[in-house]
Amino acid sequence: MGFVKEEKLRKVWRGLKTLFFLITMVISFLLFSAPFLLAIADTLLPSALLSASLSPSSLSLGSLSSHFNNYDFRYSLIDIPLISIIRSSVILCVYSLCDGPRLSKGPYLGIAIICSVLSLIFVSIKASFVFSASVYREGYVRAVEIALFVCSFALAVGHILVAYRTSCRARRKLLVYKIDIENVSACKNGFPRYQKKLQEERVK
Repeated sequence: MGFVKEEKLRKVWRGLKTLFFLITMVISFLLFSAPFLLAIADTLLPSALLSASLSPSSLSLGSLSSHFNNYDFRYSLIDIPLISIIRSSVILCVYSLCDGPRLSKGPYLGIAIICSVLSLIFVSIKASFVFSASVYREGYVRAVEIALFVCSFALAVGHILVAYRTSCRARRKLLVYKIDIENVSACKNGFPRYQKKLQEERVK
């Protein structure tokens, strides 16, 4: 009986360790892929919310072109998904072009902040016009419109937070790498006789 209990506890403990390892791997993957995942969400979510607020008959190419032709800043919502697509595309392109030093203190964080702040200003001004206009909309459509604005706000702030976290992580990696290089250099300078003997052995 004691052996069976011990074997069960060992299996449970092994399962918990495996589960913890999988959770850690998933979290690491999400943190590493956060800029890509956020860009994908920023591209898809506002478009999905806009299509939910429109009638099925207005989702064709002809109706979309009519939306562009009849665009009015005070009433039209088609520009919000476009702003999200442009914002995420620019930020993702800059992130893809940046390496470690540029991620730590380079253009990625600056471009993410500029694009997000500009889009927040645009969406804020647009929200003041849309929700102050005396245009009747059904309760469901109004709720989806509110969700569209909230989603755009949240994703813009999310871009800033993800860029800041990514730059901090890259800065920590560079700091650790710099410390390692300094330690190696100090060890080399601290043992000149060892280096001399090592060179002699290599010559032999």
